[in-house]
Order: sequence, then C-alpha cells, then structure tokens
Amino acid sequence: MSGLRSSQVAAAAGVNLQTLRYYERRGLLTEPERSLGGHRLYPPDTVALLNVIKAAQRLGFTLDEVAELLDTGRRRHLTTDLRQRAIDKFTEIDTRIADLMAIRAALTDVVDARCDSLTNCTCADCPIPFLTIGTADRSQGEPA
Repeated sequence: MSGLRSSQVAAAAGVNLQTLRYYERRGLLTEPERSLGGHRLYPPDTVALLNVIKAAQRLGFTLDEVAELLDTGRRRHLTTDLRQRAIDKFTEIDTRIADLMAIRAALTDVVDARCDSLTNCTCADCPIPFLTIGTADRSQGEPA
C-alpha cells in the first residue's frame, strides 16, 4: 500500500490533522485506505484537493457549498455552474459590505460623540440608545 500519511498531507496542504478528520466527516475528503498498522494513507491528489477547498473558502464559499460543488464535480454527468455561484456570491458580499459600512458609520458616530459607556453614557447627543441598568423605577413585585 502506498499513499501519504495524515501528517504528510496536513503539512503539505498547510492544515492541521483535525481539519483532515473534519473534512472526512463532512464528506469533502473520501475516507482513506489504512495501512496494516492502521494509519490513514491518502492518495497524493489529496493535497491538491485540500488546496482547492481552501481556495474556494477564500472566495467566500462555505464548506456546505464547497461540498456541493465537489460532489457535483465528482458526478461528471451533472454540471455545476461555478460562474453563476460566483455571481451569486457578489450579491452576498455586497450585502455584507453594506452591513459593515453601516456598522462603521455607527461606530464613527460613537467615537465622534465621545461616548464613554454603553449603559450610562454621559456624552451629549449619544447616538446609542442606552439603558441605565439597575436604576429604572420598578413597581413593587417586579423582578430586578
């Protein structure tokens, strides 16, 4: 039997051993053969596959999406429109960028207003609706 042991694959692909096991459980990697001593023996193309998985993740694809793309690719009779999936990612990324820009603008307002506390801010015109914890008037019998 020949193949690469787990540590060799992990080192060559720049991942840790737990990542290999996790990808096996997720079905991204097929379960490797075992040596007579019980060691996992991966085919040499496993390193290239791991590099593809990591590249897809850097492009914003989730592991579920990567698994689906790989599964479709393994079944040659099915076609995967990677281009369309990339276009769909544009929309997702643009939405995330807009959300982050809104958060940045709100944080800029907090910094500009010189806010000093989330719960009892003393700045003028605080942009954050704050709550004075523990000081609100309560009727008798209401929990604190």
